[in-house]
Amino acid sequence: MSRMGKIPVTVPAGVTVTVADGKVNVKGQKGTLTMPYRKDITIKVENGKVIFSADSNSKFIKALHGTYRALVNSMIKGVTTGFEKNLEINGVGYRARLEGKKLVLQVGKSHEIDYDIPDGLKVEVEKNVNIKVTGADKHLVGQWAAAVRAAYPPEPYQGKGIRYKGEHVRRKAGKKVVGTA
Repeated sequence: MSRMGKIPVTVPAGVTVTVADGKVNVKGQKGTLTMPYRKDITIKVENGKVIFSADSNSKFIKALHGTYRALVNSMIKGVTTGFEKNLEINGVGYRARLEGKKLVLQVGKSHEIDYDIPDGLKVEVEKNVNIKVTGADKHLVGQWAAAVRAAYPPEPYQGKGIRYKGEHVRRKAGKKVVGTA
């Protein structure tokens, strides 16, 4: 059994958790999230807590025991407070802007890069270089922010590119010219 899987998840006020037909539904003020789960894991909602138990002693099922607990805990946190990723753009002339449901990046390429904003995400651009991605689904927020960062990851020589706020990019020294005498 997983140690984390044994700990029940507390359901705060204003959040409803239902388990039916192999799916966990979590509904709160920020939205509704649904996740399918394996039948080898038993999920019950009792007395304002979500309880998990593994029905098998296989190594794979024991690993999933704690994983499902963590996923449901993230779902509950997402519908109550939400998740946020902040990106910064560094580079002369590099900028971002919103056009309807698209994020448009100008990051030193010969063309602009467009990213469609999926449903469930809210994207804000501040001062043309700060991008704030918020949403209830932790996976969706992180995956979309990583896709935007992948358009131009920070490079180690000049530090240009898109990075997470607070991310440290290890800088490298350029080539040194040694004179011959």
